[in-house]
Amino acid sequence: MLVDQARIYVKAGDGGNGAMSFRREKFVPKGGPDGGDGGHGGDVRFRVRQNLTSLLPFKFKVHFKAGNGQQGGGRNMHGKSGKTLHVDVPPGTIVYDDATGEPLADLTDTGEEYVVAKGGKGGLGNSHFKSSTRQAPRIAELGEPGDERWVRLELRIIADVGLVGLPNAGKSTLLAASSAAKPKIADYPFTTLQPNLGVVQLGGPGGQTYVMADVPGLIEGAAGGSGLGHEFLRHITRTKALVHVLDASGGLEGRDPIADFETINAELGDYDPELIERPMVVVLNKIDIPEAQANLPRLREHLNQRNFEVFEISAATGEGVPALLNRVGAILREIAARPPKIVEPEIRTYSLADLDEKAFSVRRTGPDRFEVNGIQIERMIKKTNFDMQEASDRFQSILERSGITKELNRQGVELGDTVVIADRELIWGIQEELEPVGSKRRTARERYMNRKSRFDDMPPADSADESTGD
Repeated sequence: MLVDQARIYVKAGDGGNGAMSFRREKFVPKGGPDGGDGGHGGDVRFRVRQNLTSLLPFKFKVHFKAGNGQQGGGRNMHGKSGKTLHVDVPPGTIVYDDATGEPLADLTDTGEEYVVAKGGKGGLGNSHFKSSTRQAPRIAELGEPGDERWVRLELRIIADVGLVGLPNAGKSTLLAASSAAKPKIADYPFTTLQPNLGVVQLGGPGGQTYVMADVPGLIEGAAGGSGLGHEFLRHITRTKALVHVLDASGGLEGRDPIADFETINAELGDYDPELIERPMVVVLNKIDIPEAQANLPRLREHLNQRNFEVFEISAATGEGVPALLNRVGAILREIAARPPKIVEPEIRTYSLADLDEKAFSVRRTGPDRFEVNGIQIERMIKKTNFDMQEASDRFQSILERSGITKELNRQGVELGDTVVIADRELIWGIQEELEPVGSKRRTARERYMNRKSRFDDMPPADSADESTGD
């Protein structure tokens, strides 16, 4: 069973948290911080395997998750990185982002790999935050979450030659006569339900070989979604040459072979204009039938006027098939000898290295609500542990140094407004301190009022002198 489309969910591993630890050794009273870093999360990678020919395994397993990084420890011990998850796919698999529909990768070569979800970086331990003015830092980063996304996989069969034509033109019979493939064949005016592949061997062992594909389902309107053609036309896009099979007899319905030929060519051009520019050999099949013999002169004249190379065969008896296969082999050798055509790659790759990570944007989304976007600031908030006071202070310092605080003030942020960064809601507080919504710690206002009350309750300096003087 050929399954050539699938939709799956991939989740890279999360980075491990950094550790907050201090050296404690005998006779070393001030050992200093020694918290290790968290391990990196594992990637999810697609890997091409030659022995796979279908996306059938993804019908039974849809979710794929790589290993998480382990937490760092004391004595500068780093956490173990998560295990990378390799997901095997057949050659010819195209990966699309399911949310945007953009192509991410075109995997054709055996062993080729593509990182579809990158693991999160491990958080830094407190040993990284020691300085001349901060001898005992009580701060450690959280691990960065790994990428996650839904992706759509589409398989396009890799074959040298594609057999095209209307249903019951004899494509499957020709494939069976040309190779060891055994497609289902019957005398009915319907179509094959899935592509079939066969390997053609020329000249015995050691001779030229090439892969021939029977692409089913082509009818009028196939490029627009009629019939099964729209399901399989994509498989033709990878072929180097086409063999257009015509039922020279007109079939059971007495069709006009010339009209059939023009219909299929029009569908190919509508689907991909480049297809009709590829080398094409026209095969007049079923010449063992009297009706076909009667049509041959008219068909030869029409096709010769269009400068098509024509072969007259009977796939059922094998007449004319060897000459056809040899000619197709020669065309493939001519194509291989041509200088490679340099074109812009169809599949683009995207890298954060092309973007300014420090850039940010601030916009008001409501009367008391703001949203901040930016690669660096979103990464930092994910790695900030707001349960640590020094970590909160560090994040506030990052906001100020990056210019985000200044821009929020310019746009009129006020005490108690909500600031959203990477889906994290924060409350703008006294002296522009931030607290995560739902935090168990005191709010900035409470801390400020508590400090203020302590100073207000202290006795004046002169009264303290008088009390000690007694």
